[in-house]
Amino acid sequence: MEFVLSPEILAVLFIAATLAGFVDAIAGGGGLITIPVLLLAQVPPLHTLATNKLQGSFGSLTATLMMLRKGLIQFANVKVLFVCSLIGAALGAFAVQFVSTKTLDVVIPAVLVAIALYFLLAPNAGALDSRPRMTDGTYCGTVVPAIGFYDGMFGPGTGSFFSMAGVALRGQNLVTATANAKALNFASNLGSLLVFISGGKVLWIAGSVMIAGQIVGAWGGSHAMVRGGTKLIRPMIVTVCVVMLGRYLWQKGLLPF
Repeated sequence: MEFVLSPEILAVLFIAATLAGFVDAIAGGGGLITIPVLLLAQVPPLHTLATNKLQGSFGSLTATLMMLRKGLIQFANVKVLFVCSLIGAALGAFAVQFVSTKTLDVVIPAVLVAIALYFLLAPNAGALDSRPRMTDGTYCGTVVPAIGFYDGMFGPGTGSFFSMAGVALRGQNLVTATANAKALNFASNLGSLLVFISGGKVLWIAGSVMIAGQIVGAWGGSHAMVRGGTKLIRPMIVTVCVVMLGRYLWQKGLLPF
């Protein structure tokens, strides 16, 4: 199925994807930009999620390749986690086609508040490597596929979730955790994308335009992340979490405006 979108709408999608790619490369949360824009273009929800995964996959791939080139990701350290994330996301993408996502309305705001408070109240968290609080096996078998599952069902903020988990549970410094998050986010994007493609939900013309924007944005965001380090990543993650929380509250009519 393909929708006919005007050149003006496609130009807006390109710009949105470029900005989303930049934000995603640093802190995650690019879906906050691309999903609403696709919905405003009258793209149905499932097609929106599928097309968002297509363009997001190329953005996360670009960021991952940049992190590998800079030596911030060690393939041996993420290969098993990559598979776990991919499987979790594939299951989430399959489930979202049959179940209501309203169950996320309680869980996600609570998680966003926790992440924002963690980085605000623990200013030194992620400054240096620390002792892991969770074993490799437990982290790989529970946390990573769970975040991947969320990404397959919805997605925005997945990069922030992976970054926080790396710092809080695996004792990684914030730069390493954020770099690894790019690879895991690519896996979750890819896993859910394959399911959506098999279901014929991807809009290829819109997605192709957005891919170009994502690559440009992710390239710039990756360079900014490497240069800015923790001083840039921390406020970006907090900002993304606060914006996402505000969006949830606004959607539920809990804000006075």
